[in-house]
Amino acid sequence: MTKHGQATQNLALLGGEPIVKEPLAIPPFPPRREEIGERLKELYLGGNWSFSGTAELEFARAFAAYHDAKHGVFMANGSVTLEAALAAHGIGAGDEVIVPALTWIATAASALHLGATPVFVDIEPDTLCLDPGGFEAAVTARTRAVIPVHLYGSMADLDVILAVAAKHQVVVIEDCAHAHGGKWNGRGVGSWGHVGSFSFQQSKPMTSGEGGICITNDDEIADRLHRVRNCGRAMPGRPESPPPEGLLCHNFRGTEFQALILHGQLDGMDALLARYNENAARLERRLAAVAGLRVQARGRRAGPQSYYCWAVILEGRLEAVPVERFIEALAAEGAPCFGVTYGPVYASPLWNVPERGYRIAHGGCPVAEGIGTKHTLTAWHPFLGATRETIDLIGDALAKVANNAEALV
Repeated sequence: MTKHGQATQNLALLGGEPIVKEPLAIPPFPPRREEIGERLKELYLGGNWSFSGTAELEFARAFAAYHDAKHGVFMANGSVTLEAALAAHGIGAGDEVIVPALTWIATAASALHLGATPVFVDIEPDTLCLDPGGFEAAVTARTRAVIPVHLYGSMADLDVILAVAAKHQVVVIEDCAHAHGGKWNGRGVGSWGHVGSFSFQQSKPMTSGEGGICITNDDEIADRLHRVRNCGRAMPGRPESPPPEGLLCHNFRGTEFQALILHGQLDGMDALLARYNENAARLERRLAAVAGLRVQARGRRAGPQSYYCWAVILEGRLEAVPVERFIEALAAEGAPCFGVTYGPVYASPLWNVPERGYRIAHGGCPVAEGIGTKHTLTAWHPFLGATRETIDLIGDALAKVANNAEALV
């Protein structure tokens, strides 16, 4: 026997009996509803599929209101929304945009596409989100914007980040690609910064396959966002006029089909988040006494917390265990729902940017390169919608592998 639990030979990967005997009952995703299919058919037969149609405008208004914002501007995906948010604030060549090292590449690429320089800053070890102290220390005379990312099952510390940004006159673009429906101190994420950017890509908690939206409480920024997405045309309801000089505009429009699918999901978000939060808390309680497992901290003022993934960190006695080996052992126990995290953007094989095109603040990002790369595993959000019995089985599998992890080294 080990001092942490069951005998090491009991790991299923090494020939023991698995915790889960039948395939886990994970709710299907994305959700499909017959009535939405019927409405899509009506839309198809109606022939009005794009160009600021009724479905798009109705969804944009409803989504913005749900997140406590005045305006919503629907777009093709959650990458162009970030670029549009920066462009609407006049950010371009010679400017610096501060981003967390641990995020999807689109966060940093949005600055590059405008000729600006992304500056990578380390993350907090508990939330895995942008370190506010590192952000302030990285500010220079060229810093024009910061993009805090509400990552996985946490939120960036908006209270501190907004205060630092105001002090240095820095634009705040909230990257909410993982944070649909989440609230910070009782108010929707995305409504705190100058702009909030959301993604509706296939794996996101709200999805239309692809899609994105910017939300804002600023009337003029809303108009500029509309112009950026719609070839320079003014926001619906405003008289047409040429776009402001220097505002490079595109066709970033989404479609009526995407908007209709998304609007059909919005009314279920409260119940979905309640279920996710309940099961995440249940799983965390079940693992509280397991040495070496630390669940990613929720946003400090989150309520409810949004979830794209549920993340857990291997620390202490488990740091020596390769995270891929730990995931392999979980799959053998019948819990194949875990994978690795992003890793720092600048280390990604998809980041083909020469070193002169970006800057790593303070000479490195040790937390993102360590915890964020080598010791964190994630589980995609649909499992949080499962039954309590399924959640308990996953918790038991995590505990068993952790308690017998010496055999994996």
